[in-house]
Amino acid sequence: MLRYVTEDTTTASKSSGENEIPSSNVEGSSKKFKMSFEGVHKEAVQQRSKDFANQPSFGAFKQNSWRLVESKAKYRLIDLPEEHYQKANKVVDIDGAFGEDGDRKEDNNEDIPEGYRRIKHSARHKTERKSSKKTDPNLMATPVKVYGPPLSTAVSRVLATLLEKDVPFQIIPVDMSKGEHKKPDYLKIQPFGQVPAFQDESISLFESRSICRYVCEKYADKGNKGLYGTNPLEKASIDQWVEAEGQSFGPPSGALVFQLAFAPRMNIPQDQGAIKQNEEKLQKVLDIYERRLGESRFLAGDEFTFADLSHLPNGDYLVNATDKGHLFTSRENVGRWWNEISDRESWKKVVEMRKSS
Repeated sequence: MLRYVTEDTTTASKSSGENEIPSSNVEGSSKKFKMSFEGVHKEAVQQRSKDFANQPSFGAFKQNSWRLVESKAKYRLIDLPEEHYQKANKVVDIDGAFGEDGDRKEDNNEDIPEGYRRIKHSARHKTERKSSKKTDPNLMATPVKVYGPPLSTAVSRVLATLLEKDVPFQIIPVDMSKGEHKKPDYLKIQPFGQVPAFQDESISLFESRSICRYVCEKYADKGNKGLYGTNPLEKASIDQWVEAEGQSFGPPSGALVFQLAFAPRMNIPQDQGAIKQNEEKLQKVLDIYERRLGESRFLAGDEFTFADLSHLPNGDYLVNATDKGHLFTSRENVGRWWNEISDRESWKKVVEMRKSS
């Protein structure tokens, strides 16, 4: 049974009870090889080593890419070129000397001579040294910045997208009651003086849906990889429902959110005419959604996407902060869809941010 293998040219101390084979020079070789075996006649090993040395193929020793391995059954030459270090894991296994992770067992009393090393142990460390040089292409130097309060429906849309994509972010407060959104420095990154504004290192963006698309595209390999589709058809299917949200669902639902959820907080009189008119508009939109969601689990197909996420900010206020939740829950397919998308962990975190802001 092979006990230890070494490539070192240093003289190793001798373990008790083992037959040690002196270092032997192979003509043309740049290294000496020392081996120690248990229960093997050293003369037999020496003779067999000479037999191998006389074979033409043994010239490969010149490249220092071979190991001479001995077992009780037979001798073998094992090729271990640089690009195949992983194969060493299957070549040599020294009983009891090392643990599964390649480290020396603490309770093992064997004295491994200095200068010897386990091939598997060596290969593992070579592989680790190579892999440690690789860097994660998605590693971010600094978190992206989102300007605005989570209470804003547009800001919460961006936050939900960042959470779905596992992209670290920092919320930068903007006190709109003090007019901070109209100050020159802020207008440099959001020329219309609205929220949110967004920064990713030297890049500045505004408009929540554009920001979300940018996040999905730049960080495509992070988090929910299918949030914005993985091919042109999927992206087009998502975009058409995002457009429907922005142009058909957004205006009436946003008007209701303002009149029913925000106007009372701001001591602004509610416009009952606007409430009635926008409720009727939203009902017509949700009737279309009801038919669509009878055909597929989500708006753009059978997977949750940005098309669904984009409805969460306004929908959450209507269902949980007004008396208009029945517009969603009274419709079988819309109610089922709403319960599923609003129960996502990413959105639950945004709701907690809203409550604490």
